[in-house]
Amino acid sequence: HRENILKTAKALVEDTKLLVSGAASSQDKLAQAAQSSANTITQLAEVVKLGAASLGSDDPETQVVLINAIKDVAKALSDLIGATKGAASKPADDPSMYQLKGAAKVMVTNVTSLLKTVKAVEDEATRGTRALEATIEYIKQELTVFQSSEVPEKTSSPEESIRMTKGITMATAKAVAAGNSCRQEDVIATANLSRKAVADMLTACKQASYHPDVSEEVRERALRFGTECTLGYLELLEHVLLV
Repeated sequence: HRENILKTAKALVEDTKLLVSGAASSQDKLAQAAQSSANTITQLAEVVKLGAASLGSDDPETQVVLINAIKDVAKALSDLIGATKGAASKPADDPSMYQLKGAAKVMVTNVTSLLKTVKAVEDEATRGTRALEATIEYIKQELTVFQSSEVPEKTSSPEESIRMTKGITMATAKAVAAGNSCRQEDVIATANLSRKAVADMLTACKQASYHPDVSEEVRERALRFGTECTLGYLELLEHVLLV
């Protein structure tokens, strides 16, 4: 399935270029580019799922790594289409154009990450390292979203935020163990667990910080500590990668 994945990913990159250029052209061209990219991402998801299935059920963690990689591409495409919509017919120096360029860059980064992951899956000696690199990139992207001024759609209680930090504690223990064992399967499991633990923590932290009962000062502190916790965890993963 590797060749099919590479071919479809290449087509998606071409669709990305059309989307970006479509922001400055007619609505019809923009609609065509959006439709084409939606079709291509669907095809890519299908062929990646077939690739994951071909690994066999005895290696579920590597299957998860592949599925996560395509999920990242799909999310980036969704954000890119949103950014294109916001930038349509706007002048070149409009802030929405900078957002569009940023979204396109993330899109290309995630497609590249998917291709690297697909390549690494066939080499058992680099599977874990690649999974960890992809997780580090994913966490950095999630942190950028967390630090943006965008207000979360819903709020949650501070208790929920506290509950989510337990996942970080568990993932930290797993990361330390993986750093000690250096076994590829331990590193892959750490990458998958870390990804979820940090994303859940960031979501819960931001939602709790915007709770109606929370003051501006407490919100700022909560957001600052959420960032510091993530940066500290990223440093831990970088050390595991180094080891």
